[in-house]
Amino acid sequence: MQLDDLYRRVIMDHYKNPRNRGTMDNDSVTINLNNPTCGDRIALQLQVEDGKVTDAKFSGEGCSISLSSASMMTEAVKGRTYEEALELAERFSSLMKGAPVEFEELEDIEALSGVNKFPARIKCATLAWNALRKGIEHQQQS
Repeated sequence: MQLDDLYRRVIMDHYKNPRNRGTMDNDSVTINLNNPTCGDRIALQLQVEDGKVTDAKFSGEGCSISLSSASMMTEAVKGRTYEEALELAERFSSLMKGAPVEFEELEDIEALSGVNKFPARIKCATLAWNALRKGIEHQQQS
């Protein structure tokens, strides 16, 4: 099996079986973003305690890249401090710009590395990560 095929399978698995899709009933930060170019939209909810993301969920509509990226991101940030989550978002941004970035224990995220070859799809992949940044900024200002 080629690496591209494996990456495609990982992306489709997160798209068809999204992790952390849904909503929280408790008091959480909610960020709504959309990508008007292709119609992707996401509502990201973050539960934070003492500067740490204790839970993350998302809902919305979009393409396989957008929703699988949201699934991967919510998995990756749980249990991380604001700083660690923002550092992950920066590394993901570098990945989308074509930089060689490894995500050690978060190998699924690397499956999105090929997106940088399709500039129109980069906004799809970064939508959830941009919502994460906005959510953390909102929490830090509160």
